[in-house]
Amino acid sequence: MEKFIPYEKLSKKEQQKINKAKRRTWGDLSPVTRKPENSKAYNRNRAQAWKKELPDLRSGILLCCSPSSK
Repeated sequence: MEKFIPYEKLSKKEQQKINKAKRRTWGDLSPVTRKPENSKAYNRNRAQAWKKELPDLRSGILLCCSPSSK
């Protein structure tokens, strides 16, 4: 039977062995903390999304006003 030695009095290597034996993996769970996106915060993509909804008028203007159509 081994003699009991308190954890604090063990050598660093022995403490590391015990710590490694206690560690486990997270499995399918991600340890990254997640929180919902702040809806009041400025979002550059959302602020400029209205531009994507508009039709591209530049191509129509170029066709109508080109010098070859006169």
